[in-house]
Amino acid sequence: MGLEQLWQNVLAEIELQVSRPNFVTWLKNSQLVEKKDDGTALVALPSKFAKEWVENKYQKIILGVLRNTDASTKKIEFSVYNNQVIIKTGSKKFPTNEENESFGQLSFQELKIDPETNLNPRYNFSNFIVGSSNELAYAAAMAVVEEIGKKYNPLFIYGGVGVGKTHLIQAVGNEIKNRYQNKVQVKYVPSEKFTNEVIWAIRNKRMETIKEKYRLIDVLVIDDIQFIGGKPKTEEEFFHTFNALYENNKQIIISSDRPPRFIPTLEERLRSRFEGGMIADISYPDYELKVAVIKTKLQTKNTSFNDDVIAVIANKIQKSLREAEGIINRLIFYHQKKGIEINPKNAEQIISEVVQEPNRNSTPEQIIKAVSEFFEVPSNDIIGHCRKKEIVFPRQIAIYLLREVLDLSYPYIAEKMGKRDHTTAIYAHEKIAQNISRDQALNQKIMMIKDKIKQN
Repeated sequence: MGLEQLWQNVLAEIELQVSRPNFVTWLKNSQLVEKKDDGTALVALPSKFAKEWVENKYQKIILGVLRNTDASTKKIEFSVYNNQVIIKTGSKKFPTNEENESFGQLSFQELKIDPETNLNPRYNFSNFIVGSSNELAYAAAMAVVEEIGKKYNPLFIYGGVGVGKTHLIQAVGNEIKNRYQNKVQVKYVPSEKFTNEVIWAIRNKRMETIKEKYRLIDVLVIDDIQFIGGKPKTEEEFFHTFNALYENNKQIIISSDRPPRFIPTLEERLRSRFEGGMIADISYPDYELKVAVIKTKLQTKNTSFNDDVIAVIANKIQKSLREAEGIINRLIFYHQKKGIEINPKNAEQIISEVVQEPNRNSTPEQIIKAVSEFFEVPSNDIIGHCRKKEIVFPRQIAIYLLREVLDLSYPYIAEKMGKRDHTTAIYAHEKIAQNISRDQALNQKIMMIKDKIKQN
């Protein structure tokens, strides 16, 4: 097997183990450039920064997959390449221009990123599938296209990981760019890049460059705004940028993994600005949306599975539509490369190898704390005997999560939640379990708290 084929097999396996954005950003443009006699594999990355990041974050995953694919591999080393020329670590020939990296087009492109807008043309309205979980956000996004800067400004879209926030906000940018034939200047930027640019400007005493760059555009699309929280200089600059654009009726579109009031490190003045516009959530997808997304992705890959297999995939996707991509790629790989028939039984077995089981490593205290922080009520009140509605509801959710996440017995949960009778725990769990299937907002809250538990 040649180096290129070997590395493609390795990447196909790694893509199933890491998130799609991380794979595209850090690993998609990597190359296996040499296999030494002593079993050392030399992997090249497109920049020094990428090399350091992959070396620190993904070395064990890459080495493990490479060894499983090629047993002769003993260890792995990383290098930097430029236009197919490999440059060993520490070489003074490394061709990076820090200023261009900081202020130029986004690095690590997926497909052909527009250098003027940083938008990915792949994200458009035509391939954004609308369901009950995202129809409000979609409608608000379409309204913004029709009345830029006049309606729903700012537009704040929030939701969990992999539900389509980035797709939707970039689709708005691409639609505006195409419809108005570049007469409206659009700029998309992840908040992490905005932060890096502020740091660069401070270090080089060029804050005016930031002001000129962002305050002259017509539509600012900023992704994952929660990451600027707790960074005073970045928050201050974004606050002034926000005000300058807003006062001139320029459109601002923001995404986050949570509503403004649940970003604890965000300055109050920024939070109030965000809450002054339109806030729309994208909930975790229901079964019908999952099926529609799966069928669309299969169509783009010129592949088809029968409805029973699609049902298996849909049921295995826990919350992130992004999981569908990895699952489909894995099934296609097993079918095309290993000749395995994809039927419901085989699909179930193959998918179970990559879909993570619920985390059982959390503690009851972590779950109670996460519920407490989410609803902004003291933990002592949740485990206490207060009968106020604003306390009883979080208490019932805490009981539900203690059962679902940790699989604790009802007597133990009742004891943990203020030495109650175990029938109280049973009632609370059943009430939330019944409501969650028909209440999309409640389902969203449960998912967000579960994410918070994992973070803790």
